[in-house]
Amino acid sequence: MTSPLPADAGLLLLPLARRAIARHLDAVPLPTQENAALPGTSKGAEDPSWLRAPGASFVTLTSGRAPGGSLRGCIGSLEAHEPLRADVESNAVAAAVGDPRFPPLTAGELADTVIEVSVLSASVPLPAVDESDLAARLRPGVDGVILSTPRHRATFLPQVWSDLPDPARFLELLRRKAGLPPGYWGPDVVVETYTVTAWKEAAPGTSTPRPGGRPGPGGQPGTSVDGAP
Repeated sequence: MTSPLPADAGLLLLPLARRAIARHLDAVPLPTQENAALPGTSKGAEDPSWLRAPGASFVTLTSGRAPGGSLRGCIGSLEAHEPLRADVESNAVAAAVGDPRFPPLTAGELADTVIEVSVLSASVPLPAVDESDLAARLRPGVDGVILSTPRHRATFLPQVWSDLPDPARFLELLRRKAGLPPGYWGPDVVVETYTVTAWKEAAPGTSTPRPGGRPGPGGQPGTSVDGAP
């Protein structure tokens, strides 16, 4: 993200994501999102500068029908390649209908679906001599991790640490996600880390977000990629 995010950015990002999905599904918006004043939704309105700046985001959907909420879709971008608003809206639609692990979300399900938006920092390389060194240098609960080779790539958002607090297990499943053999480590392995700022609806369609909380994983620069273990 090239422009600083305001602390209340979720008040715009969450309704933007929900409206994008509703438009795609021809669903009736919830009253809270229908009445919310959003930049760019009325003639002559202009997005704030941070929403027009390039940004990388993940959108995670959780079913409100299951106890504790079950993952319903998660798609995102690892690099900023378009304005944050466009990135969030396109990833929201992709999470709803383009995550290959789940059937497309229906209009009837949207009212029971909780949305989370994560905005990523730029990634930075994390050199390591071996996997043990890497595991010791990771910051559980803070670092999102991208693991790549010339032909494989995957990521876990920082929220995944809540389910996989052990660094060794975290890396094992990330390697599996990338399609690499168990225990694989070689000179072609590149590891990068990033952080996120995340907001999650307290309930489906609520206008007041709470700090974000669950998953995300990987693909290629400038493309949408799926987001949970």
